[in-house]
Amino acid sequence: MPNAPISPAPCNACNGGESFPVDFTMAFQPIVNVVDRVVFAYEALIRGTHGEGASVILGQVNQHNRYVFDQACRIKAVELAARLNMPCFVSINFLPNAVYQAATCIRATLEAARVHGFPTERLIFEITESEELVDKEHLKSIIREYKRQGFKTAIDDFGAGYSGLNLLAEFQPDIIKLDMALVRSVDIDAVRQAIIRGILGVCQALGIEVIAEGVETRAEFDFLRNAGVTLFQGFLFAEAGFEVLPPVNWTAPANG
Repeated sequence: MPNAPISPAPCNACNGGESFPVDFTMAFQPIVNVVDRVVFAYEALIRGTHGEGASVILGQVNQHNRYVFDQACRIKAVELAARLNMPCFVSINFLPNAVYQAATCIRATLEAARVHGFPTERLIFEITESEELVDKEHLKSIIREYKRQGFKTAIDDFGAGYSGLNLLAEFQPDIIKLDMALVRSVDIDAVRQAIIRGILGVCQALGIEVIAEGVETRAEFDFLRNAGVTLFQGFLFAEAGFEVLPPVNWTAPANG
């Protein structure tokens, strides 16, 4: 599928009443600021309506319905965030190859925020795509438009797949999320430690916030906190809550 803006067909599809063939909902996992002891954001994670995992829903996404799916995910996340009185950012994954014209494709999200009364300045959009991005200029145009709209942008799974340091030479998001494969057992892995320190140095120089995701142990947390990370996501703090905002276990990193 081309990444560059193409034909008005996607907009017609959006306005034509098409829907994704499978019902889904969201679970929410907190991203915490351990310095201020507050929830910075909740990431919206796809779930089936009976609690099925994300893979069940994502397995239904194809090149013909990914645009409708991407739009439906944004609307569902905003609707639930408003219903749950979310007091902070909501972080929504998006497929860059499903965005045809950034300014046009965001309209449904803005309308959902208006209808449900959720502040648009509390939206974070996470770039999440396993396939290589062919058209980086298109992605840069999306980031520019989202920043113009006042949204925060993030690169998910940084350090995995295409999400490498070379992308930061092309555009600078507000946030990167360290891939959990880098985080896992970082306390005993000198190579991962060196890589993470390098990433943190680059992000500090560029004014980019860093979230460590997939943090499961106190030892992982201790290394990352001592390295300068303040934003964390993972089972150490909370599992995702199905259509609820789960409580945070602040006792795990007692000295955070």
